[in-house]
Amino acid sequence: MKRTVVVRSGEEAYRRAGVDVAAAARAVGLYRALAAGATRPEVVQGVGGFAGLVDLGDGRYLAAGTDGVGTKLEVARLAGRYDTVGIDLVAMCANDVACTGAEPLFFLDYLAVGRLVPETAAAIVAGVAEGCRRAGCALLGGETAEHPGTMEEGRFDLAGFCVGIVRERDLLRTSDVRAGDALVGLRSSGLHSNGFSLVRRVLVEDGRSLHAPVAALGGRTLADELLEPTAIYVSPLLALRDAGLARSAAHITGGGFHENLPRMLPPGLGAEVDTSAWTPPPIFGMVGEAAGLEPRGLFGVLNMGIGMVVAVPAAEAGRAVEVAGAAGAEALVVGRVARGEGVRLT
Repeated sequence: MKRTVVVRSGEEAYRRAGVDVAAAARAVGLYRALAAGATRPEVVQGVGGFAGLVDLGDGRYLAAGTDGVGTKLEVARLAGRYDTVGIDLVAMCANDVACTGAEPLFFLDYLAVGRLVPETAAAIVAGVAEGCRRAGCALLGGETAEHPGTMEEGRFDLAGFCVGIVRERDLLRTSDVRAGDALVGLRSSGLHSNGFSLVRRVLVEDGRSLHAPVAALGGRTLADELLEPTAIYVSPLLALRDAGLARSAAHITGGGFHENLPRMLPPGLGAEVDTSAWTPPPIFGMVGEAAGLEPRGLFGVLNMGIGMVVAVPAAEAGRAVEVAGAAGAEALVVGRVARGEGVRLT
């Protein structure tokens, strides 16, 4: 019989790297209360979901989300490679919007720099444009701000905002999830855009070369691996939605499995994750070893090779894997929905 454990040690390592996941969760609770006083009757889902929802009438809803790339930007700066982080930016926002069942319509970006170098800014925005092409949305506009005296030359920050649209009958709802549903995971392209404060502390700040081939990574350089763009899951999610298979979805971002899977489930239900169902890519083992953590200790920080999880009827799990695969995602069953709240690793 498999032993069921809940391991949270990665969160402590992440805290030592400067990021307090528990504090972030408390902050969201405070924001929710503030947002409740600044609303409109059309709002049907606000702070706390993967994206906000606004009722347009006629059975249509707008879904909106905003995010950034975090300290992965520092790796891009150190490596001198700026053409992929814009893809990450779109992915972080568009994937959240798609978790509602919405199709992304348009995107806006915000780039802040210590000193504007047009060629560097253009490389960053070229990545944003490529991300929009992959997500099937328009790059509608943005803002570039120069912050001399407050941001060091060479430093930059990047944020974005995505809006999508969905018909009421296509909404993915936590209330539709049932105990016994299968959890289908869509493989990640790597670390994506979360956990980089920990990753930088244990892999970059110890003096390792970003540009030397690494045997454990199949000869790829650390820069190649760390700057691999976040996978965009819009096409497979919409394919699962259109096939009537997807009930709800979770984008595995900050907080890993422990923080994000509960967001796709209704009260009273939890997730059992079969960690033997897949092998995380080597980069996750490198991070764990450098941080002194067992791989299971990272499930509360990193995506561990699964970037999106979709709840589907158990009897349709095989077909869901096929539909997602036909839409470009490598999919597999990674667990099930169970009675009792929380995330259990088996």
